[in-house]
Amino acid sequence: MIQKVLIIEDEKPNADRLERLIKSIRPNAQIVEVLDCICESVEWFETHEMPDVVMMDIRLSDGLSFEIFEKTSISCPIIFTTAYDEYAVKAFKYNSIDYLLKPVELDELERAFQKLESTSSLPEPASLANLLNYFQPKNFRTRFLLPYRDGYKSLQISDISYFYSKLKITRAKLHNGTEEIIPLTMEELEEQLNPKDFFRANRQFIIHVDAIEQIHNYFNGKLKIDLKKSPEDMELIVSREKASLLKAWLDF
Repeated sequence: MIQKVLIIEDEKPNADRLERLIKSIRPNAQIVEVLDCICESVEWFETHEMPDVVMMDIRLSDGLSFEIFEKTSISCPIIFTTAYDEYAVKAFKYNSIDYLLKPVELDELERAFQKLESTSSLPEPASLANLLNYFQPKNFRTRFLLPYRDGYKSLQISDISYFYSKLKITRAKLHNGTEEIIPLTMEELEEQLNPKDFFRANRQFIIHVDAIEQIHNYFNGKLKIDLKKSPEDMELIVSREKASLLKAWLDF
């Protein structure tokens, strides 16, 4: 059971986001402290009992958080959070339960917590081969083979503006305005599409960056997106939680 969580993060918006995510999945957990530098973290570990887990950013304002381990003893599990994946192999040498790329998603954090809660002791360092394999660039889908008349036809990902789900049927809207039924769930598509090009805006829509016509502020911090060739009778509303992720995706 995770009861005490320490956050080491030098960017306040990221720290605040982590607190919100943690409280949403473990409402009884206590955030014992939010620290933002190596020096402060070393002092904290030397004067406090170990928490159940540390959410630790790798790049801090005064250096890499790995330096903390060189200056003090830490015996509790670590979940690293960072916008960079080049430290993955090194991270797993330091009591690491998981390694989450920013922006941290709620389901990823939940899986990391479940992994921690199901582990009776600190993990053995993962093998270098397995880690390198895990962080190899992923191959994303480039086409679909779809039934057509008495045979099949190929549909290129580059011809698709966005995907949407209606009445439990997944459809792809093409640049030319036509639609095709895709025999996959939105969850399966999300795993197979390149996140540089496609964004899961909500449960109903996965959109290509070039499909966006306009973005409007909506109430309660939400966003409303106008798509080129939007489907009739369907609005695309992005939740407040995902709005910041959408803006970060569009600004990269």
